[in-house]
Amino acid sequence: MLDVQRSSACTPHFPCYLSPMTVLKVKYALWAADHLRAIKFYQDTFGAELQFEMEVWSELTLCGSTIGIHGGGEGKRTWTGLSFQCDNVLEAVEVLKSNGGGLVREPEEEDGMVHLAFCFDTEGNEIMLSQKRA
Repeated sequence: MLDVQRSSACTPHFPCYLSPMTVLKVKYALWAADHLRAIKFYQDTFGAELQFEMEVWSELTLCGSTIGIHGGGEGKRTWTGLSFQCDNVLEAVEVLKSNGGGLVREPEEEDGMVHLAFCFDTEGNEIMLSQKRA
């Protein structure tokens, strides 16, 4: 039987809820038609470190975050919401393109600088490259 902790703030007007779960890690999962190609892209483009590799699930870490690569994707364009803040967006775009990624659209200057690029990886996952505004 699971020993569940109840909130001590239970009243007739505020029902009891379970205590928050213990979260050990947050992972961002991406689909890949070719998991080895995706791993290589994130290693070569962003310097991600491979933690383990399996055809169905692999994990890379980058700046304290975990990116999971789930094999079996269809390679279709998919918006992810995943964003990488870089020191120079235009240079980062060139690195991304040299490793097989591409641009959803050309970056545009705003307030005197380019600070955002909408891109995609080798598997069609759409990502953003950003740069802190001055």
